[in-house]
Amino acid sequence: MVGIAAWGAYAPRLRLSRKAVTEANAWVAPNLKAKGKGERSMANWDEDALTMAVEAARDALGPDDDRSQIESLYFASTTAPFADRLNAGIVSAALTLEKSITASDVTGSQRCGLTALGQALAAGGTALVAVGEHRKARAVSAQELDFGDGAAAFVISEGPGAAEFLGRGSVTDDFVDHFRGDDGGFDYYWEERWIRDEGIVKLVPPAIRKALEVSGLSASDIDHFCFPSTFAGMAATVAKSVGIRPEAVRDNLAAVMGEAGCAHGPIMLAHALEQAKAGEVILVAQFGQGAEALVFRATGEGTRPARGVTGSLADREIENNYLKFLTFNGLVDWDKGMRAEKDNKTALTTLYRNEDMILGLVGGRCRETGVVQFPRTRISVAPNNPAVDTQEPYKFAERRASILSYSADYLTFSMAPPNHYGMVVFEGGGRIMMDITDVSPGDVETGLPVRMVFRIKEVDEKRGFVRYFWKATPDRAAIAAQTSQAAE
Repeated sequence: MVGIAAWGAYAPRLRLSRKAVTEANAWVAPNLKAKGKGERSMANWDEDALTMAVEAARDALGPDDDRSQIESLYFASTTAPFADRLNAGIVSAALTLEKSITASDVTGSQRCGLTALGQALAAGGTALVAVGEHRKARAVSAQELDFGDGAAAFVISEGPGAAEFLGRGSVTDDFVDHFRGDDGGFDYYWEERWIRDEGIVKLVPPAIRKALEVSGLSASDIDHFCFPSTFAGMAATVAKSVGIRPEAVRDNLAAVMGEAGCAHGPIMLAHALEQAKAGEVILVAQFGQGAEALVFRATGEGTRPARGVTGSLADREIENNYLKFLTFNGLVDWDKGMRAEKDNKTALTTLYRNEDMILGLVGGRCRETGVVQFPRTRISVAPNNPAVDTQEPYKFAERRASILSYSADYLTFSMAPPNHYGMVVFEGGGRIMMDITDVSPGDVETGLPVRMVFRIKEVDEKRGFVRYFWKATPDRAAIAAQTSQAAE
């Protein structure tokens, strides 16, 4: 028996107001006004499909430093940052997984997230499936309003865990509803009626019926039906065609985050797991050059995430600046000034030799004195005891921390000025000078609780290389707890 032992999810903190977009474009596309309701999740400039997948995976794995139980890793995305580099390898390094794991990238269609989950369930063993998506759309397009950014992750293991896996159904058919060439920045879409009537309506039901047949269930047994689509009412239409009860159709979260591409089916599954009662049956399906359908039975057990979909959606900041959205997504050619003209070439030799420190935020702890430091060095920084070669690996990423001192700098180049950075001190010892992200002027103060997040450090636009590192961001859960205690 195999199932989902734990799950996690992530949505960026920023939420772009659709009304702000439609009002800005009303002069050229007044027809988009009907789409001007609600908001969509918006990645910060230093977020991409990979960083969001890492955050979802951390939510699923929890704060435990020991992740040696993970035997395989699947990273799924149609917007991975590298075409010829194992993106799953970067995810593995960020999560400090064992070098002995098997890792693979799964891509190529909007259902690749569920495909990766299905492959992990079929393979058995203990696996981590992380799915992230950050799609770009042309300005003044319907997709710009429909899309959203986000990620989900699942830990697969023997035993029912949080949800017992019951069955899977797949249909593969080269039905091209949209495509993006290897050198294309945006998807090209065909006519909506063709996609709906000839694609979804004809290809998704057979996959669902096959999954139900394998599971030994009937459509009426389904308590939660998850099906992402940007077409209004599409999930209800599919449900009716296979006999699933109307009340089982779940909200697709379009009004609060948009559709996160290949990650959206997994996100809806994660959301269903948060709300499903023990014994209830969940069916999740997604369309993309065919269809994928998976069936689970919730157990009411397993490890619940600290944030999950509900927590991520609650942690939000509305963004009404449409130009900022365009800038963060590289859709505006703007004058960045002389300070942005430096060469961001990455020394790949240095990156490899210091991989655990750079990608995993692993420092050192002196075995003789217990003093913690970052970066790890041969000679300990312990006062009055400069021991040599006594450092053992010490992971900082899941440690609680706070701001000791900081600066908000308008002189250095930043994609979101001012550039916030400061000295971060960790519970248990150690301090690191690092960037502070997801903040506005006035948000940062001495003593502010922060947590670590894996983000883009710099982009080498000349060579197409993305450099990652860790940053500090306000620990809003800890801040809320402090505020509540102070009020009492």
